[in-house]
Amino acid sequence: MSWSCDAIGATVTDTDYGRAMRVLMLTWDFPPRETGGTAAHVDGLSHALADAGHDVVVLTIAERRTDLVGQRDGRVRVLRAEIGLPHVPAERYLALTASANHALVQLDLDADSPLAGWRPDVVHGHDWKVGWAADTLARHHGVPFVLTMHGTERVRHGGNLPMGEPTDVNSIEWWLAFRADRLVASTRFMVDQLVTGFELSPEQVVRIPNGIDPELWHGHDRPTEREPLIVSWGRVQYEKGFQVLARAMSTLRTRVPDVSCVIAGRGTYLPELQTQIDVEGVSDLVALPGFVSDEALRELVHRAGCVVIPSLYEPFGVVALEALAAGAPLIVARTGGLAELVVDTDAGLTFEPGNPDDLAHSVELVLRDRELAQQLTKNARRLIEKKYAWGAVATSDVHVNEAAIAHRRVAT
Repeated sequence: MSWSCDAIGATVTDTDYGRAMRVLMLTWDFPPRETGGTAAHVDGLSHALADAGHDVVVLTIAERRTDLVGQRDGRVRVLRAEIGLPHVPAERYLALTASANHALVQLDLDADSPLAGWRPDVVHGHDWKVGWAADTLARHHGVPFVLTMHGTERVRHGGNLPMGEPTDVNSIEWWLAFRADRLVASTRFMVDQLVTGFELSPEQVVRIPNGIDPELWHGHDRPTEREPLIVSWGRVQYEKGFQVLARAMSTLRTRVPDVSCVIAGRGTYLPELQTQIDVEGVSDLVALPGFVSDEALRELVHRAGCVVIPSLYEPFGVVALEALAAGAPLIVARTGGLAELVVDTDAGLTFEPGNPDDLAHSVELVLRDRELAQQLTKNARRLIEKKYAWGAVATSDVHVNEAAIAHRRVAT
């Protein structure tokens, strides 16, 4: 059986497996412990697969001992493992990761495991942090190992790996790339990075995008008129580029009457970002509320004149999907996989990464041109329904899993 480079649009009937499958997913990040991009992806994909009739179990990390009890999150079983080295400092990340992988394997294989007697048809790991456990469990059960790479260490560092932990993580990712029966990436950018960075053939990597539930962001009670409000959110880290947006606000003050900005989220770069805002003299225009609930965030986005994603590095950008689904005009940096969402789709505007003047120009266009903003919103809605609703993403994932199972049968 030949592999397809792009699983988007595939259907279950494209393969000859033809029945509900048992899927074991492993992830470091999963709600409610984490709510970032990887967590949202695994959560959405696992529930979409379960809704389609597949038996899905998620193995993840516990934050508290009370999390260790097996749970059912809707139709998905969620089992959480405690990291076995609780007194190791957080900066000893590789040691903590090794301990967690050992605990995840035990969670499945111990005699008193809630999964005793249950055998998956495929094991699907998400990123290197759970890769060893996913590979081990796949080989124990004699089933395919599918690995989704949500990013790579080499890409995070712009292709120049510093010595130390980044080099170690890159080596682990390289090893996993050759252990996996199938690699999955969310964008063509990430497919190219995996192929070139790990010296793979293009046929070894499949593109399946991240997904979203459009109904959560639709906004039935959204205001009819949007405000000159710019909204951005995510983990507040340097590579997210919020400092570029802060610099752009000093220009927009003189160009767009009553303009304001909200940057929501928490992270290690928050103090530096506040300093940047103060230096630019825009503390009266830019609010940093920290964490906001999903409901409050959706209300903000429905009011916003535009959503800006100023990332310096972004393999995909779940925030971009959320903005598109909410119908907010979207402006993204031309970096990584972000630009793929809007280039050639007319679903948003782009600007040069790290360039506050280019960003200010794009924001001014959207906030001043109501017809442009409405057209962007209409194009975004079509794009989300066609390619990024969870049902379509889950169908593509099923296709990859079925093909991996069939391929293994032929090989054996």
